[in-house]
Amino acid sequence: MTAKEQEIVNAGDVNTPFRVLQTDNIDDSLFLRKKSINIDIKNIAEDVHWQLFIQRLKRTMEMEFGVGIAAPQVGVGCNLFLFTRIDKPGLPVVVAVNPKIVDHSQETICFEGDGCLSIPNTSGTSRRYAWIDVEYYNEKGEFIKERLSGSSRKGDFTGIVFQHEFDHLHGVLFTDKLCD
Repeated sequence: MTAKEQEIVNAGDVNTPFRVLQTDNIDDSLFLRKKSINIDIKNIAEDVHWQLFIQRLKRTMEMEFGVGIAAPQVGVGCNLFLFTRIDKPGLPVVVAVNPKIVDHSQETICFEGDGCLSIPNTSGTSRRYAWIDVEYYNEKGEFIKERLSGSSRKGDFTGIVFQHEFDHLHGVLFTDKLCD
């Protein structure tokens, strides 16, 4: 985390939401298009700065009524995002650190109603994989490997949320993946 990013994180407590970067702001838009960097996950569970960041990110997602949010959306260029497990009871929010998509279906689907906290008043139908095999670390530093799927807002779309947030780490927005 850079000094500027640490400043952003330390500017509030666990109950203070971040300002979400917006594509209609030129500086924000340029930052959202940057590729993020991996995090040294050693001791992440005990690192007060990372834990504060994660808690503030959760608060921001909650206040914005999102199902996911990525670090770059709040001005931190690191490979970390939160995503809602729509496939689990209670809809838990999961932290993904240094996530990877290691395999995916050949089939793609057009997911209706994709939207983004960073793109105000816009939604669309985005092209996504039907399923993905993923690897990531959680906020405790535990390695997770699993298959995520789901393709409709009427049911499970956990895999779509993961893909959307993963794209943010690579400077890609859902508007780059609209179906024809």
